[in-house]
Amino acid sequence: MIDIYFSPRFKKSIKKIPYEVIEILTQKQSLFIINPFNPALKTHKLTGKLSQYYSFSITNSYRIIFEFLSKNKVIFINIGTHEIYKS
Repeated sequence: MIDIYFSPRFKKSIKKIPYEVIEILTQKQSLFIINPFNPALKTHKLTGKLSQYYSFSITNSYRIIFEFLSKNKVIFINIGTHEIYKS
């Protein structure tokens, strides 16, 4: 089981996410807690300036960037469309 923490940036960004995406996020987060590398999440390590982070898919358009704090703890850094990779 994974414990999830939320960065201030994530808390601010999630307020801008459409309700229907939040509903899907709830389902995906349940999968994530059990196994952050569940194939349905398409979890992958990022590269370049974001190389310390990972990302997983909520929908075709929306992603969450996160970081492992330890084996069983992560922090969600940001949520949004592909634009979050540029910020």
